[in-house]
Amino acid sequence: MAPQAIIAPSILSADFGALGAACSDTINHGADWLHVDIMDGHFVPNITFGAPVVTKIRSHVERPRTSLGKGTFDCHMMIAEPKKWVKDFQKAGCDMYCFHYEAAIDSTAAENPADETEKKTNPKELIQYIHDHDMLAGIAIKPETSVDVLWDILRNPTKSERPDMVLVMTVHPGFGGQKFMASELPKVSVLRQRYPELNIEVDGGLSEGTIDQAADAGANVIVAGSAVFGAKDPRDVISKLREAVEKRR
Repeated sequence: MAPQAIIAPSILSADFGALGAACSDTINHGADWLHVDIMDGHFVPNITFGAPVVTKIRSHVERPRTSLGKGTFDCHMMIAEPKKWVKDFQKAGCDMYCFHYEAAIDSTAAENPADETEKKTNPKELIQYIHDHDMLAGIAIKPETSVDVLWDILRNPTKSERPDMVLVMTVHPGFGGQKFMASELPKVSVLRQRYPELNIEVDGGLSEGTIDQAADAGANVIVAGSAVFGAKDPRDVISKLREAVEKRR
């Protein structure tokens, strides 16, 4: 059986003028996690916010009492140098540090923002490093990246070098409000077939109109931005997203 449904509204669609209240309200409306989109203007063209904002909103949402529990901050790191920021986001209150495969294969092993080194990192090393800093590790792939790049990482015999979650992007990362790309769902299906107990997240264009396709493919962690934050009744939307996943487990 697939893992339970996890609904993770993306705060990129929240009211930034009252972000703390928006975060706490969304958890109170039934959300499990908050999806926190971190963009650096390099890996993706857009810029959002950094660790200081995560620190501020963390005070509005109780820390999860269990691994993967309610209140998890799922930080989606759309950044060019993911290893450099692990320590800062751990201190800020991040629970799931989800980096991009594409960044991890082309970035340095520097451990602090001001550091420079010629040494390169890699996905397995980065996952281990995240775990060493008491966070869960996620790995994300863009639409143009084949799911095949993940097999060597997922079948790694060393558990601490394996991710706790895989994120399959169903839009091109960088901007909210894009159209859902159903073309990416075969990646989800093959992941679910090979790894029945894996947490598989989908992000981009998810709503009541597209959730059935994602749930049919096997996704259990659902990121929805405008569908939740733009809804007249966010609680109802969250409930319907959850129901769609749960009835397919």
